[in-house]
Amino acid sequence: MGEPYFFGIRHLSPAGAFYLREFLSKRRPRLVLIEGPSDLDDQLANLVLSKTKPPVAILAYTKEAPVQTILYPFAVYSPEYQAVLWCHENGTKCRFMDLPSEVFLALQRPFGRLEEGEEGRVDIYERLDKKAGVGGHETFWERVMEHTDSATGYQRGAEEFGARLRKLTAGKDHDWAETLVREAYMRRQIFEAVERGIAPEEIVVVAGAYHVEGLRGWREGADKAGPMTDAELAALPRVPASHTLMPYSYYRLSTRAGYGAGNRAPAYYELLWEGFHVGEPLRAAYSYLSRIAGWQRANGNPVSTAETIEAFRLAASLAKLSGGVRPALCDLRDAAVTLMGSGSFAAVSLAVADTEIGTKIGELPDGVSRTSIQEDFYRQMKELKLEHYRDIALQELSLDLRENRNVKTERAAFLDLSRSFFLHRLRVLGICFAEQQAVSQDNATWAEKWTARWTPKAEIELVEAALKGDTVAQAASFVMQERVGQAGSMAEIAGVIEDSFCCGMEKAVQYATRALQAMAVDAASLEELAETARRLSAVLRYGTVRRLDAAFLPPILTQLFYRACLILTGACSCDDNAGKTILEAMESLNQISLAHDFVDQKAWLSALADTAERDDLNTKLSGFAAAILLERGLLDAERLGKEVSRRLSKGVPADLGAGWFEGLARKNRYGLIARLSLWQSLDEYLDTLDDEEFKRALVFLRRAFADFSAAEKDGIAENLGELWGLNGQQVSETVNAAVNAEENKLLESLEDFDFDI
Repeated sequence: MGEPYFFGIRHLSPAGAFYLREFLSKRRPRLVLIEGPSDLDDQLANLVLSKTKPPVAILAYTKEAPVQTILYPFAVYSPEYQAVLWCHENGTKCRFMDLPSEVFLALQRPFGRLEEGEEGRVDIYERLDKKAGVGGHETFWERVMEHTDSATGYQRGAEEFGARLRKLTAGKDHDWAETLVREAYMRRQIFEAVERGIAPEEIVVVAGAYHVEGLRGWREGADKAGPMTDAELAALPRVPASHTLMPYSYYRLSTRAGYGAGNRAPAYYELLWEGFHVGEPLRAAYSYLSRIAGWQRANGNPVSTAETIEAFRLAASLAKLSGGVRPALCDLRDAAVTLMGSGSFAAVSLAVADTEIGTKIGELPDGVSRTSIQEDFYRQMKELKLEHYRDIALQELSLDLRENRNVKTERAAFLDLSRSFFLHRLRVLGICFAEQQAVSQDNATWAEKWTARWTPKAEIELVEAALKGDTVAQAASFVMQERVGQAGSMAEIAGVIEDSFCCGMEKAVQYATRALQAMAVDAASLEELAETARRLSAVLRYGTVRRLDAAFLPPILTQLFYRACLILTGACSCDDNAGKTILEAMESLNQISLAHDFVDQKAWLSALADTAERDDLNTKLSGFAAAILLERGLLDAERLGKEVSRRLSKGVPADLGAGWFEGLARKNRYGLIARLSLWQSLDEYLDTLDDEEFKRALVFLRRAFADFSAAEKDGIAENLGELWGLNGQQVSETVNAAVNAEENKLLESLEDFDFDI
């Protein structure tokens, strides 16, 4: 009895793909066994469809939460992919032969990765890098293997490389036990194929070069390990799994995206594949440099034809110096930097990234091997005319949520609103396809701005969302219900209501509102009441344009707002650390008061007045309450003068007086600047302080003036100049002058000032 033919490959190898096809055409096997999960054979037919355009990946995932996934990616130059294509073209049977994905998922380990982070192998690659010199082991592999000119040379070289690597790392990698289990299972697949009547010599086994040595003992009773037994097979752990074929990208294949068996330059490796395919070994070198030059020209960086030719000559010379038969990637890149970037990599870095990695994304025919939520996603992408944004490049998308009255159909009239609902639902699901950006406040009620970029990660996240619903809307609703059930505060539930409005999901709004009403019975802090009210206010202000009924929200908002008014003054009896969040809550409540006239304005203004007058509260918060009243025209000059005299009078501790002024200065600055009496009072107050008290005051005053603009500081300087009988311009120059080293050192020392607290 003969032996199967073993063809060892690297998982992304243009030369391996080309010479494997040549080898298969020569041997004409009846069966080709390929390293890959054996339960993914049903995806082989989809891989060879005419409309399937690599890069693509088979994704396996658990059927129960938490969802775990493993990927098996293919480029057009993947030897495994070309083996499947060859079998399809020649009517030959082919199967995957590695452990089933349900076993890999149970083991929680990825597969098919020749260069993962195993300790032993990493150490070997580090040693290889040192021995290989410039470019490391990647360049070594390219020069020796990807530039080889014969199938025999590639096959022998790959097997020798794999055998040596195996000898040096066997038993040392922390996944060595898994490797032995995998190889025992693959030997069983070979043995069973022979048992079913296929002669060994009619079988070609395609596997990573590292595994070839471990697969040769496939026959039971041979000197080596033999196939996996029935008992061993039954003992393998398994979890229920599903799988799907998905588009992939060259960026994801590159090592920059963390895929261990990827390569640094997938787009460049496709150029190598094209060179093999058309019988032009130097095609990759010519194409690489031409594309660099073309990219530079297109982006305003002139590169001449002469420079491109000289770059090729330099690359060829560099290759000869390193013993190469033709330029490798490192030679081409160095030549491009020298001749097209004037010696600066930064000058050509974007062109290099475009040429070496590229933006290529795979394609699949409609309806191929997708979960129902994937089908819904792609259907909506098409209906909402968002397919253009399914690109690796970041793109901006501006939406106008108002009705477009210049179109004939309702669907077209509210296209952007429907887009907004869709994108917000993806956001709620945590699918990283689009990210919302801030817009100016003037347009915030009807305008949205997004940045969109498709990545394979988004596809994986879609698959993971399949357990939550059959459609994007169903899955988003499931997430909303989970958030409501797990919410520990009213603000969290209010966040669900806000998201539900953004998503256009009226039922989610209703059950979240019921949960909020139930929780609102209990006591809550000022911060929680304010945050909850802020979110509901946002829904009321921006909800109308989303065409959802929000009539049930005003009574809830009124109730929450009134409760906040009742506890405001008591909450302001706190230290400065807690005061930061109280101040934010006060600002939110004030904005709600200004936006909605149905809330209790009298209660709010009364609470502010009480807080502004009290001496036993956090003085910064009392000052901020006074600032709100002043901004709203409810604190006249006489009353302000009395407050200033009282708060900044002799004998008031420095941290209290300056803290009150810090709160007052948070609002209506130009109104404050215009009041000369205020600055006179502050000036007189500071004159009453001794050195230690002044240092205390300075800490607070630095914070108060930290974000004043230069124009505002000029206004203050004019006031001080008038008070001190000095030229206002001179005072302004002094106030706005850069701090010297000695002064800066003194100021820094204040950061650790001891307040005896």
